Amino acid sequence: MTIKTGPTMAEIAQEAGVAISTVSKVLNGHTDVAAKTRETIEKLMSERGYQRPRAAKNGRRRRNDLVDLVINELDSVWGLSILTGVEEVVEEAGLALVVSAVHNRQSLTRRWVESLLARGSEGAILVLSELAERQHDDLTRRNLPFVIVDAVNQPPPGTPAIGATNFAGGYSAAEHLAALGHRRIAAIGGHEQFQCTRARIAGYRAALESAGLPVDRRLIRYGNFHHDGGLIAAQSLLELPDPPTAIFAGSDQQATGVYEAVRRAGLTIPGDISVVGFDDLNFAQWTAPPLTTVRQPLHEMGVVAARTLLRIVNGERLESTRIELATDLVVRESTAPPRAH
Repeated sequence: MTIKTGPTMAEIAQEAGVAISTVSKVLNGHTDVAAKTRETIEKLMSERGYQRPRAAKNGRRRRNDLVDLVINELDSVWGLSILTGVEEVVEEAGLALVVSAVHNRQSLTRRWVESLLARGSEGAILVLSELAERQHDDLTRRNLPFVIVDAVNQPPPGTPAIGATNFAGGYSAAEHLAALGHRRIAAIGGHEQFQCTRARIAGYRAALESAGLPVDRRLIRYGNFHHDGGLIAAQSLLELPDPPTAIFAGSDQQATGVYEAVRRAGLTIPGDISVVGFDDLNFAQWTAPPLTTVRQPLHEMGVVAARTLLRIVNGERLESTRIELATDLVVRESTAPPRAH
């Protein structure tokens, strides 16, 4: 026997000739819906047997046991590491995970938000290159719980956000190189406006100052966190009249670009140039030589983000909306004392 379920929110919206967000507002008791429109929607719900989301034990209405993950770099090891952490918690909770890949902030449109509402998602975990104010307001107005992971811009106050200790990571990278005896230590960051880039470079500068080394602006480059950005920046650094003996790359992918630049210049790692990366992606231990890097706990960030979202969904109070997980320096074979001249 087939059991017929009631209509979806999207079907109610289509029949009423309104947006899905309008149906959602009626369900959530918002007052900014015209009385006639509200009456039409409520009448359709009654006539079509629409089933409102069931109540959770704490009285909070639940949706359809779905959690959305919206991610900017699903095709990278970096993104997959976060995904596995989210997936682990969601599966343990008996929920289903819907993954959406976006490639820029314009991809996160109002249409996407309405689609998410139509699916009846419990909430969303956002791993984006940037969350614009309008997008933040769209999600907030629709009363949809969400958590941001590794925000590249400063989230509005009160926004749940999970990140890592980027300043401490940059500090430990430069401190390690200075302790080896390097005096000309370069740094390659991602996009200069990114919060994580600024924090890592600030940590690098602080470590140099603590070691009594001058901060030479000519040794700081910005670009992106990918292989090509590391290659271009490292080539320009190695062409300086007095090139660095060590380079701190803002990501492991950038570090692979540095490796290529060093190879093209006919130099060796760590004989001529020491290199430190950031992330500790799974390939870092297999590079030649194995890469010294700052471990960013990406899997754990996904785990904490998912647990935080479920706490919000269950109506629990968060002790803090900002959580930063510790980074650790992993020393391998790409760093050594500078060669004596």
